[in-house]
Amino acid sequence: MSLDGDLLSPSRFTRSGGAGAEISDQVADDKVLAEFAAGATLVLQGLHRIWPPIQDFACELSVQLGHPVQVNAYITPPQNKGFAPHYDVHDVFVLQFAGGKHWRIHEPVWTSPLRDQPWQERKSAVTARCAETPLIDGVLESGDTLYLPRGYIHAASSLGEISGHLTVGVHPVTRQTLADQVFVALGDDEELRRSLPLGVDLSDELVLDGELKATVAALRGALDRLDPGAVARGIGRHLAAQTRPAPLRPLEQLSAAATLAPDDLVHLRPGLRLKLRIDGPYLVIELPDKIVRLPAEVSEAARAITSGVAVAAGDLPGIGVNEGLKLLSQLLRDGVVVPA
Repeated sequence: MSLDGDLLSPSRFTRSGGAGAEISDQVADDKVLAEFAAGATLVLQGLHRIWPPIQDFACELSVQLGHPVQVNAYITPPQNKGFAPHYDVHDVFVLQFAGGKHWRIHEPVWTSPLRDQPWQERKSAVTARCAETPLIDGVLESGDTLYLPRGYIHAASSLGEISGHLTVGVHPVTRQTLADQVFVALGDDEELRRSLPLGVDLSDELVLDGELKATVAALRGALDRLDPGAVARGIGRHLAAQTRPAPLRPLEQLSAAATLAPDDLVHLRPGLRLKLRIDGPYLVIELPDKIVRLPAEVSEAARAITSGVAVAAGDLPGIGVNEGLKLLSQLLRDGVVVPA
C-alpha cells in the first residue's frame, strides 16, 4: 500500500494469522480497509503469477513481444494519489478498468534508463521537470489505455470515485544486456584472463598504459573470435530467469505421467522457454533451471512435442508408441509438457 507518494510500512496492514498460521506478514483485511479509507492506494503486485486470466494474458504477451512481462494492479480511493512523480525503468501500458484517473506526463530527464538507474538518483531533476508544462495532461476513463516508454515521468490521481488500473510492465532486453552477455562469453579467452603484474601501482596511469593497450588488443582479438551462439544462449538464460512459464499442477502431472495412454494429448507448457540441441549421442533440452538429456534418436519426436501443437504418443514421428509413451511420461515429470 502507498500514500502520498510513499510506500506504507507492511506492519500497518499485516499481522499474524493466528493459531497454525503464525507468519507475521499476512494481509489483515481490517487494516487494509482502514488504510484504504484513509486514502492509501492498494497495490496488487505480481498478478501475472497468481490470477489465471492475467497469467494467460501476460504469458502470451511475453511470447509475442519477446521480452519479460509483469502485471500489477493499483486501486486508489477517490481524490487521492498513490505515488509521487517518477519514471519507471521498464515500458508500461496502463489499462484503466474502473473509475477515472488524472495523469500528468513529462518528458524524460534520463532517456531509456536501465534497471540500476532509478528515478531516485535524479530526484531533483524529476522535481524540476514536473514544474514545466506537461507533455500530456488528461484523464483516463474505464477502457482507456496509455503507453509510457521507460523514462517518461508520470503521476496520477483518482477523481471522484474509486479508480483502478493495471500496469503491464515490459522489461526490455537492452543492448546493455547484450553487452553483458558478450563480456561473459569473453571469459573463455585466455589472454583476457591473464593477471596484471605484481609489485606495481596499478592505479598509476603510466604503469597501466602498457597493460591497457595489451587488454584492448586482446579484446579486439576476442571479439573477432566471438561465438554468437554463446551470446544467444546467454540471452536465453537471461530471458528464462526473467520469464516464468505457466504454473504446473504437480499432482495432475504425476498422475498423467503414470496413466498416459497412446491417444492422450499433451502440449508444450505455455510460456516455457527452451532450446533443443544435439550434443554427440544426446538431444539436450535446455530449460530455465535444468537440462534434460535424451537419446539423439528421439530428436524428431521431441521437436514435434515442443512445437506447441497438441500431440499423442501414437502420433510421434520417428519412434514407436511404447517409446513415445516413455518419452511423453518423462517430459510430463520434467514439466516440459502438460495435459492438453
